[in-house]
Amino acid sequence: MKNKLIVGNWKANPSSPREAQELWGKVKRVAQGLKRVETVVCPPVIFLENLANRAKLGARLALGAQDTFWALEGPWTGQIGPGMVRKSGGQYLLLGHSEKRALGDSDSVINQKLKLALAQDLRVILCVGERERDSHGEYLKIIREQITSALEKVSKKFAKQIVIAYEPVWAIGEQAKSSDTPHSFLETAIFIRKILSHWCGHASALAVPVLYGGSVDIKNAGSFLSEGAADGLLVGRASLRADHFTQILKIADELAR
Repeated sequence: MKNKLIVGNWKANPSSPREAQELWGKVKRVAQGLKRVETVVCPPVIFLENLANRAKLGARLALGAQDTFWALEGPWTGQIGPGMVRKSGGQYLLLGHSEKRALGDSDSVINQKLKLALAQDLRVILCVGERERDSHGEYLKIIREQITSALEKVSKKFAKQIVIAYEPVWAIGEQAKSSDTPHSFLETAIFIRKILSHWCGHASALAVPVLYGGSVDIKNAGSFLSEGAADGLLVGRASLRADHFTQILKIADELAR
């Protein structure tokens, strides 16, 4: 089996550089000892360079940003270009997260960000997912549109830099009534690969990692990785607890044997 990709999204946490360093240190010690897992942590970008200087980044351990702008530089107050992320130690970039979409990121904006990030040699984790699940399969049209719009006019040569994270919005956060099921995720992942195959071909589509994200914790991580055949996980709240996140890393490493 191929290695698993486990991504921790810290969102707007923690509140200080010291806390970020402590959390990063605990995750780093475990992650660097695992042979079948690639660990990616996406902290607030203000912590990125500091954390990058505290670890030997490589195939098993990497850092990423939670978002970026669609221009490299210029008169854009408060914005951060993908080149800045790359030069600060980031190798990955989350784009299209449901929380960013809710704040106004359209499919067109995500497409602009994605093209520029790929050109800066960042590996893009494209988040897709429906707000509501219906029984007639209409939600699949939403997923298709999110993927095809994001990849519009993107060369298939960039397939190796793309990761898809499926995060059903209705399953995210403390107020979520439930998470998706491994079986349902597996069906959705197959659908996602069919969409990708129209863009980059069957063989390349099979090589694109498809992750599950949506209330991932130590209780359900193993089932999504095994029964759901997920290539990895996008972990939110649980990534802020070093004991929980490192346990998820160990579960992934064991299942990748």
